Amino acid sequence: MPTRKIDAERGRAAVLAWCADPTVGRAVLAMAVRFSLQELALQAPGRSVEVRVPPYGAVQVVEGLTHRRGTPPNVVELSPDSWMRLVVGDLTWAEAETAGIVSASGSRADLSAYLPLLRRP
Repeated sequence: MPTRKIDAERGRAAVLAWCADPTVGRAVLAMAVRFSLQELALQAPGRSVEVRVPPYGAVQVVEGLTHRRGTPPNVVELSPDSWMRLVVGDLTWAEAETAGIVSASGSRADLSAYLPLLRRP
């Protein structure tokens, strides 16, 4: 089971700061993205899908075949802003796919069952 590297209180505070002002500084955005990736790993443990939010982080999640080397077969990649919009429910997975703002490859790369992670206050 993954453990928390970012304290839940500090992480939620960063997400709330982003909700209040999406133009928050780089450090706050980085904390919000990393915390939300951590929460995804806690809620969807596994190593079959790699979720990348460059330049802030990546995490392997979702049960299934374990990926160990090279490029994983199931990859999700998107911008920090798009990721945060999915995290708080401002954007649905289907909307992100339709708009072309999420790159998802592989049969297990649909994260709609896990999003939103946190609701906007």
